[in-house]
Amino acid sequence: MSRTSYDRYLTVFSPEGRLYQVEYAFKAISGSAHTAVAVRGKDTSIVITQRKVPDKLLDASTVTHLFSITPTIGCVMTGLIADARAQIARARAEAAEFRYKYGYEITPDALARRIANINQVYTQRAAMRPLGISMIIIGLDAEYGPQCFKLDPAGYFVGFHATAAGQKQQEAMNHLEKNRAEVIEMAIEAMSTVHATDYKPGEIEIGIPEKTKGKWRVMGEAEIEEHLLAYAEKD
Repeated sequence: MSRTSYDRYLTVFSPEGRLYQVEYAFKAISGSAHTAVAVRGKDTSIVITQRKVPDKLLDASTVTHLFSITPTIGCVMTGLIADARAQIARARAEAAEFRYKYGYEITPDALARRIANINQVYTQRAAMRPLGISMIIIGLDAEYGPQCFKLDPAGYFVGFHATAAGQKQQEAMNHLEKNRAEVIEMAIEAMSTVHATDYKPGEIEIGIPEKTKGKWRVMGEAEIEEHLLAYAEKD
């Protein structure tokens, strides 16, 4: 059988032990033309991604890759936005069910583990397909503090101090490995460096849990501009 025969079916391994449909899902992420960066600090975590409005007639406020799952947990989605919205709906349902069953909000690691398990099921049943998205979850854990987890279409998840997803993922991760700074400046620097671009406030999105109450929020353009100016002055 040729490669074209093996990549028609999700549940059939090639002789080399590869699942081509899962690999194609990863390509959908890297080919999304978006980059997301996440950094975990001592007292908070942050995610940053590009905001691209493809048409001037679109309402820019409705274009986003940052989503709230619970009052204290948020995420950035990279890849196919329709798949992202479907997974966000499932994640919110899982978080609501957890709160109903146990009486308190789900923790970031428990949510990441549950969604990763669901992703893995999508790789072993013929009636499904892997979602072409990478999900980076951040939030504050009452016991462990700031948390940052990245999930992939294969169902693998792991915690990070700093990570990236999407276009130029490896370049961003290489930059994060070599540099240490205040979390927001570090994320802005990584994004600006790998794309060789000085971003304007309306061209990026930043999501962060508040340091005091841990509530997830998306920064407004005025606040983003303050951090961009601080980063510019630092240089």
